[in-house]
Amino acid sequence: MQTESVRSSGSSEPGRGCLRVYLGAAPGVGKTYAMLDEGARRAARGTDVVVGVVETHGRLRTAEQLGDLEVVPRRSVEHGRTTLTELDVDAVLARAPQVCLVDELAHTNAPGSRNTKRWQDVEELLEAGIDVVTTVNVQHLESLNDVTEAITGVRQRETVPDSFVRAAEAIELVDMSPSALRRRLAHGNVYPADRVDAALSQFFREGNLAALRELALLWLAERVDEGLERYRERHEIDATWATRERIVVGVTGGPESESLLRRAARIASRGTAAEGGAPWSALYVSRGDGLRQTGPARLEELRRTVQDLGGSFHTAVGDDAATAILDFARGRNATQVLIGASRRGRLSTLLRPGIGETIVTESGDIDVHIVTHDEARRREARVREQSALGHRRTLAGFVVGVLGPFALAALLLATPELHGLPTEAMLFMVLVVGTALLGGLRPAVAASLVSGGVLNYFFTPPVRTLRIATGENAVAVVLFVLVGISVALVVDRAARLALLARRAREEAATLSVLAHQLVHAGQDLDRLLRTTVELVDVDGVVLRSVDGTVLGRHGELVGTETVVPVGTDHELVLVGDGAPGGDDALLAAVVAHVTVLLERRAASAVKAEQRVLAEGERTRTALLAAVSHDLRTPLAAVKAAVSSLRDPGVPWSDQDRADLLETIEDGADRLDALVVDLLDMSRLQTGAVVARTDPVDVGAVVQRVVTGAGVEVEVPDDLPEARADAALLERVLANIVENALKHADGATVRVDATAVGGRVVVRVVDRGPGVPEQRRDEMFAPFQRLGDVPRGSGVGLGLAVARGLTEAMAGTLTAEDTPGGGLTLVVELPRAAS
Repeated sequence: MQTESVRSSGSSEPGRGCLRVYLGAAPGVGKTYAMLDEGARRAARGTDVVVGVVETHGRLRTAEQLGDLEVVPRRSVEHGRTTLTELDVDAVLARAPQVCLVDELAHTNAPGSRNTKRWQDVEELLEAGIDVVTTVNVQHLESLNDVTEAITGVRQRETVPDSFVRAAEAIELVDMSPSALRRRLAHGNVYPADRVDAALSQFFREGNLAALRELALLWLAERVDEGLERYRERHEIDATWATRERIVVGVTGGPESESLLRRAARIASRGTAAEGGAPWSALYVSRGDGLRQTGPARLEELRRTVQDLGGSFHTAVGDDAATAILDFARGRNATQVLIGASRRGRLSTLLRPGIGETIVTESGDIDVHIVTHDEARRREARVREQSALGHRRTLAGFVVGVLGPFALAALLLATPELHGLPTEAMLFMVLVVGTALLGGLRPAVAASLVSGGVLNYFFTPPVRTLRIATGENAVAVVLFVLVGISVALVVDRAARLALLARRAREEAATLSVLAHQLVHAGQDLDRLLRTTVELVDVDGVVLRSVDGTVLGRHGELVGTETVVPVGTDHELVLVGDGAPGGDDALLAAVVAHVTVLLERRAASAVKAEQRVLAEGERTRTALLAAVSHDLRTPLAAVKAAVSSLRDPGVPWSDQDRADLLETIEDGADRLDALVVDLLDMSRLQTGAVVARTDPVDVGAVVQRVVTGAGVEVEVPDDLPEARADAALLERVLANIVENALKHADGATVRVDATAVGGRVVVRVVDRGPGVPEQRRDEMFAPFQRLGDVPRGSGVGLGLAVARGLTEAMAGTLTAEDTPGGGLTLVVELPRAAS
């Protein structure tokens, strides 16, 4: 047996006890022995230690390890004919030791205990300031329950929350190799001899034990990492501690991102086998201003790729991508950072360092990998972007920038006595700035060059030549060009950012509206298509499958069509000359919402189909069970009576003959009632029942139904008429009254009717045993008799038929308690006047 311990970096709350957990990969590794050994060591040091509960499972060495430790008697709980013993929390609290040993943390307490789980008992002890030492197997941790079931084929019903175990002051792994544990099992040190062979061939297979051992090691390693991170945060440690390799890869969302992710996964896979490979994370940094972002569809694609490769995907917000990547890497205690090679030109790199250069300079003790990729090798030619100021302003800027200097020169030449060279230079500079404000970058560059030439030719001595006499004049000309270009750059960038901000704001507002529409539209495709026409600004829209089947349409469908794929099976057709392209962010959001709606519909259809199939199967099963007994019983009685009457060898008296005929008649009546109920239920389930509602005298219907003894009727003479189907209402009341008489135990059943608001209410009241509130919906289900009716008295369809027929008449049938005991069935129908 080998133990490895991890101690929490946090401290216990004041007055709260400390929890120590011995974690094992499987039964028999020695957790209980280690817990008792810890208790004995503490007791030898003078600590007050008691044993709250220890399960020795008949293991001699474990029982011997109890030694002289004080054992608190367990609490006995009667469960059926069995007496169970559990941890006596009250006794331990009254004893108030310093340390309590509690075995099997995930144990489920016997019914009737104060707490459902033993870990909840332990929580009470900790709250009382008592330190607890306990044991648990890895398969009992809640987060690993599904994984261990897949490995061992056994579903663990007893689990303990991971958060409770993680909060322990110390978690100690009790480890043993699979071969050693199997030897212990074979020697009879774990289970009795009669259980060894089955255990070795089932749960304790070597592969199972190796997998469970790896789970325990990895789970404990994650707890070590959590403790280390808490320690680093608390002590504000930014330096990288290379306790294990951790990798961060920065992605831009561009086409090279997949190459970087695969490279990071390959590097991470070189980690040690004990570590299961180095953990790695992918980071996407979005701009703080919300502009020029990668679309959500692309980010989701990258997220799926990272998950498939075994990493974790993260996003961060920051205007400086290099700083954001390094901050994230230091926060993750990463030892390596991967980034893609820059696609910027050499001149741009010299003028302003890029992300890669900044990360390399400021990374410190973090290794930086700059990974080349196809996009960097074949640096694509940059496409000239259209000016954000628009064609008209750009054209006007060129006109002003080219013709304006000559017009200004003509004006200045006409008034030479009013100004000198400094004034003339400033006026030309104002013209260049104005051109930049008007037309942007290219017109401003043209204006600066033309203005510099005109200023030099007409106003800089020697005039009417291109020579410049003094250095000061040369500086003035150069300043024209530099100022014009600088101002033009600033104006153009500001205009572009303003345009992007406006578009981002509009798209955000539109996406918010679209999300609201989706939430409230549910599966209303027409509403979503109508919203699409309004938001995308097209004339019409059609949603169809790839085979041409139209699922929905809205708006005018005459004009230019733009087809946008929606998944692999559908497409969205936008009709109108202004239909956006497939890369539009708003259109991508619309497509995503349509996809979600189609998935909802498909899921609902599948669910409805499964529900119908399940209901049909349940109905068929119940019907077969009913036919096998409830229908055969009256048939057998009828057949026996008929056979007796036809027997010529028996001299029947008149009384005997009358009794046999009564038996035949009673059996036939029962068969008729059962068949009618079955047919009614079938009609209800297929939707074939159509109620013809007319004003109906409810009192008259009640009098027709209640013809036998044992029923008391209270119907006022002035009771308003109800809107109902008289024949269906008679069937409803007959079934309800028959049901009440079965359960009344000979007591009188009362039927009363009143008018409440716009409804006519009929109550059928019995004084029988009643039905618990939690089972009242169940009694209206088909083929339900709640176990209180003897076999042969019906197939359990009476109340189900009654509720179905009532709802077909726009009424309701509910159940409530009868004051003093019993059950009251309430039929509510709309008044004829309403």
